[in-house]
Amino acid sequence: MSEQKKERPKVPDGHSRFFVTRQNPPNDKGFVGYQVIWDKFQKEVDYQTPKRP
Repeated sequence: MSEQKKERPKVPDGHSRFFVTRQNPPNDKGFVGYQVIWDKFQKEVDYQTPKRP
């Protein structure tokens, strides 16, 4: 039977609503992992003290 290829094909970035996945380069053992980059779900605003009545 044929052996598996030593090189992995380059996978394009995966875009979703709240995150992006990117393929990492293979390490010395040939493991190829993926990096997940999350977007912020909500904006953060500096707190301002309310006016006194």
